Amino acid sequence: MSRASDRAYSEIRSLILSGDVPPGAPLREEQLAELCGVSRTPVRDALRRLEAELYVVRSESQRTFVAEWSREDVNEMFALRAMLEAHAARRAAERMDPDHLAALERCHREMEKAVFQRVPDVVAFLDRNRDFHAAIIETASSPRLTATLATLVEQPIVRRTAMHYGREQLEQSVNEHRELLRAFTARDGEWAHAVMTGHIRRAFHAFTASWDQVSEAK
Repeated sequence: MSRASDRAYSEIRSLILSGDVPPGAPLREEQLAELCGVSRTPVRDALRRLEAELYVVRSESQRTFVAEWSREDVNEMFALRAMLEAHAARRAAERMDPDHLAALERCHREMEKAVFQRVPDVVAFLDRNRDFHAAIIETASSPRLTATLATLVEQPIVRRTAMHYGREQLEQSVNEHRELLRAFTARDGEWAHAVMTGHIRRAFHAFTASWDQVSEAK
């Protein structure tokens, strides 16, 4: 891939992850090329890459849209995340060292700072949440696991889930991360596996609850 293709990929992916381009929205090459400051060829390359990663879909007429998911898609995404991230948490706990633990603790303090204020900073929470989970995957030290999780963990569904959280749910998430830290401190892989499984399953139910609310409002 050229630098222009990489830049287009990064820009378009960020638009999708942030929700600035919502599910179902058309992605027009000419507009994206202008936005990214590249020609249409790198945009085509970027869209093919994003299609392979399930961020976008292509219609029979070859028009490209931001991916939308059915409830079955959502069920599968969260089921896979629960299995894979729980496995990563177990491996990370068994391989935890003082430096990695200190990095996770710093990240968690920033997460608490974002949530435990008068108006929670959801964007900051999301950034630190991503960093926390990425650090766990790094500590798990499995290139195969890292590659498998790379797309799944960053799916826009993660951001959309947290954007629907109220204070109570954000605080619950912070508490679950604190419990993970306790498991990592004890280097207890089974404990970490159990906490991560529950953490992802709770996120799944939070998402489906918000999904149902939106559907009923339509």
